Amino acid sequence: MVALRLKTIGEDLALVGLPWERPLAEWPKELLVGLPTGLHRHVVRFLGLDDTVLALKELPQRLAEREFDILERLREEGLPAVALVGIVTDRQDEDGRPLESILVTRHLRYSLPYRFLFTEIRHEGTRDQVVDALAVLMARIHLAGLFWGDCSLNNALFRRDAGALRAYVVDTETAEWHEHLTDGQRQLDLDIGAENVLGGLLDLQAEGLLAEDVEPDRVASNLADRYAALWSELQDTDELPSGELGKIHQRLARLNDLGFDTEEYELHASDGVARFRPTVLEEGHHRRVLQRLTGIVAHENQARRLLSAIRAYGAWLSQAEGTVLPEAVAAYRWLTERWQPTMDAISPEVRDRLEDPEIYHQILEHNWYLNEQAGEEIPLADAVADYVENVLEHTADERTVLS
Repeated sequence: MVALRLKTIGEDLALVGLPWERPLAEWPKELLVGLPTGLHRHVVRFLGLDDTVLALKELPQRLAEREFDILERLREEGLPAVALVGIVTDRQDEDGRPLESILVTRHLRYSLPYRFLFTEIRHEGTRDQVVDALAVLMARIHLAGLFWGDCSLNNALFRRDAGALRAYVVDTETAEWHEHLTDGQRQLDLDIGAENVLGGLLDLQAEGLLAEDVEPDRVASNLADRYAALWSELQDTDELPSGELGKIHQRLARLNDLGFDTEEYELHASDGVARFRPTVLEEGHHRRVLQRLTGIVAHENQARRLLSAIRAYGAWLSQAEGTVLPEAVAAYRWLTERWQPTMDAISPEVRDRLEDPEIYHQILEHNWYLNEQAGEEIPLADAVADYVENVLEHTADERTVLS
């Protein structure tokens, strides 16, 4: 009898009746969903259960349990990774021969695989966003002490984030936790990542799917450059003349713009020189502020965009009503007078194609575009109707991108 170790109880109980006595490669096609799997060392399949898609990976029990533990800690640390469902062990075929274990994770809704981003969305800005997202992801997990060991385009998924992309860890077979990573470990991880990015793009090039203006080696080297610049911003010590301490606030602002909280820092001054280094760095600054003010759960860039909209609306209200509104009041007014009517005006059939914060961001961009075209202010409600008719209704449903 198979053993199921589940993280949640509910729809996952449907796993009990699945054909665990058969190798994953031989499962009936009617149970599976045709999502792109990329290149993996082990058999990977996607299972459709109602509106949920689960990823199943068949591998030796020791490796399955190790990856289970790493993914579990990633989620506990608040790092972007796929959600665990469970692990299936003690499998045997119909003749009693042992079968490998299966790790079960939940497919990341609204996620885009790199093949889609490089072949379906042939835009130079998108390539830069993929590299930026991977660099931020690697910096975040390195700060937490995780050596990935196999960073690649195949082992990450990407979500839209208000004109940018956000990367998530999918595969952690080779990952290792450490109290702190040495510079050598970080560099090795980065070298592996750059080599794997190059390999993934060369595969697309060999298939004739990569745009001619994409240079795989340049994209791979950009990953190292972006990572180095980000790590320097996060970790370097600034030495400043005591009369230029305002630059400390500039660096803190840059870190906040990157989405990192810097509530504590070390500051030592001697001989007219101040040495400054942030000591507490946690990604998600704007996301947490937005959720505290409105309850809206968004990605970091989306949250920054919505917070900007809240501030602008609060300033307009203050001017119109002749009184300065507290931040919490402005956020509540924006939520009830702008956000909710906007989202309610979109039919469920098309609203689910993108995440709500991404839709609102795109509406704000569309409204600005219409204002520029008309040379005057277009009411938000009119911009919403035009966006739905001319943009959203022609946008593919990205809840689950099929191959």
